[in-house]
Amino acid sequence: MTRRGPVFATDRFLLIAGPCVLEDTALNLSIARHLNSVAEMTGAAAVFKASFDKANRTSLSAPRGPGLDIGLEELRRIREETGLPVLTDVHETCQVSRLSRVVNALQIPAFLCRQTDLLTAAGGSGLAVNIKKGQWMAPEEMRHPVEKVRAGGAVDVAVTERGTSFGYGRWIVDMRGFDIMRQACSCPVLFDATHSVQLPAAGSDGQSSGGEPDHIETLARAAVAAGASGLFIEIHPNPASAPSDGANMLPLERLESLVQTVFRVREAVADGYPA
Repeated sequence: MTRRGPVFATDRFLLIAGPCVLEDTALNLSIARHLNSVAEMTGAAAVFKASFDKANRTSLSAPRGPGLDIGLEELRRIREETGLPVLTDVHETCQVSRLSRVVNALQIPAFLCRQTDLLTAAGGSGLAVNIKKGQWMAPEEMRHPVEKVRAGGAVDVAVTERGTSFGYGRWIVDMRGFDIMRQACSCPVLFDATHSVQLPAAGSDGQSSGGEPDHIETLARAAVAAGASGLFIEIHPNPASAPSDGANMLPLERLESLVQTVFRVREAVADGYPA
């Protein structure tokens, strides 16, 4: 079992950000360094995120990422050269052991959040574990995935809201869910501000997801006002060129402004809104 320092067990505002999938070394490090700079300026606790494989792409022909071997080297380099903790998705129990030697946190994708063997294996890694809430699940039901991860041995756990399916084309974010999940799960509740504006299978090619990125900041402000402990945001210097999820990413240059804004929202909520 690998033990590293806490990732989610912090009083600071959490900022989990990075590209959807790992790309070339220069881009990965550029994004990580920008994230580090924003965190230093704002006081947020930053975590770099990126996937080595996107096992749930819409189309069989869609790019998935560099794979486990190259992905591990990229994640190791990012952690060593920036000092940031790194987080990545895990899809199969056989991946847990290798990932645990490199990363600080494992993430359970939304579509796998009820997979008992995967949850307990992730919990047994000794790493922090973030569980994405399935789009079909009620907020209070997330206590069961959290219990499975904790049964495996995890002590540093978070859950992330990314919306609930509404018909076939939208995710709807129920702002009550942040309170409900915090009470049901007794752990930090984060908000995925970019996947929440995703439009499944609505890309112009019909083989990828579309998105409405203009609503990212609006939903992020609302979620923080509702009590979210941090944000999960996919960022990229040129979302149009990103191989995965570019349609719902936040441009890199807008990250600092967004974080500054949600910090002001947090202060207003803590102090009480003016009459």
